[in-house]
Amino acid sequence: MKISGYEFPDDMYFDKLHGWARVDGDTVTQGLTEFGQAIAQEIVFVEAPRTGRAIEQGQTFMSMESGKWVGRVAALVGGTVGEVNDELEWEPNLVNESPFEDGWLVKIPMSDAAELDNLMKADSAELKAFIEGEAEKYQDVLG
Repeated sequence: MKISGYEFPDDMYFDKLHGWARVDGDTVTQGLTEFGQAIAQEIVFVEAPRTGRAIEQGQTFMSMESGKWVGRVAALVGGTVGEVNDELEWEPNLVNESPFEDGWLVKIPMSDAAELDNLMKADSAELKAFIEGEAEKYQDVLG
């Protein structure tokens, strides 16, 4: 689904920090949305967490940097960091070039799938209203 010209895949969940979550069984793959990377601009550094780290939904556990911005990344679900995208250490721009595929950040085996209910789906009125508001707020950055 497109909102304000940006893609929000129907099979994913989203939060208000521009994160996305794709569920595969009991594991969530997390990344930064196409819209999120557009407002962050070129990602130049990704600080990945260590695998095995326990995290809670909403807890910041890693960060990303662009030329003018440092962003803290919050966990979309609670669980344990199962895998990190090591490619981002050498090619952080994958977050920009392929936000929903090669630019994923971490994989988290979930401790409670019910936490997904705290996130938004692509077809929700809440996500549409949020992204339209953000697009207006960041119109200078988005060009």
